[in-house]
Amino acid sequence: MNLVVDAGNTQVKLGVFRGTRLEHVERCEVGTFKWALTQTFDKYPGIGHAILASVGSPDKTMTDLIRVFCPVVVVSPSMRTPYRNTYATTQTLGADRMALASAAFFRYPNTNTLVIDAGTCITYDFLNDFGEYRGGAISPGLRMRYTSLNAFTARLPLLEPADPPDLIGNATESSIHIGVVFGLCSEIDGMIDRYKSRYPTLTVILTGGDAQFLSKRLKNTIFALPNFLLEGLNQLLEYNKN
Repeated sequence: MNLVVDAGNTQVKLGVFRGTRLEHVERCEVGTFKWALTQTFDKYPGIGHAILASVGSPDKTMTDLIRVFCPVVVVSPSMRTPYRNTYATTQTLGADRMALASAAFFRYPNTNTLVIDAGTCITYDFLNDFGEYRGGAISPGLRMRYTSLNAFTARLPLLEPADPPDLIGNATESSIHIGVVFGLCSEIDGMIDRYKSRYPTLTVILTGGDAQFLSKRLKNTIFALPNFLLEGLNQLLEYNKN
């Protein structure tokens, strides 16, 4: 059994795999990681290997905690990947994007695949039908857009994401919801359309914390797979065991 740990900007996500089957998923805050980790190993004592991916610098505290229970692989630009990485600055490629590319490579072999991760940032990652990771794009995520309107203006309030009431806002709050949500959905749909104009046979995956919120508001056909990054981490771990 494998433990995969995705340490994001705001939360930590733990997944337990038996082979390729995801058996358990848990989210926790960074401050409660030790407790969540202990509970996971208590419930699944058969875990023999682990992998850690962090969007920032690898957290030595997390790594040391996992090593108490089993060996751990930390995702880094120097590790082996199943795909051919053509990114110009491989040393700056995030661990999360490496994992997403691995998931695309194994789940959709020989397929032009665009993976959109809707988290703190929106990342677009493209793998072509030759198994080459080509790169993509990065833009502000849903909550970052709400936060920036509040942080960089004098009077706009900080709101939680919500359904836009209409196309035209008749008050400040409704105007913010319309601008942020419809604006982001238009961006995502527009990016998909641009990729499809170059790669007509394109498979599109939407994942990340805001995937469910956004998926029903997009006009393009997508596959909403909330645990796609965890799949990729498990595949990377298996690929690097030998």
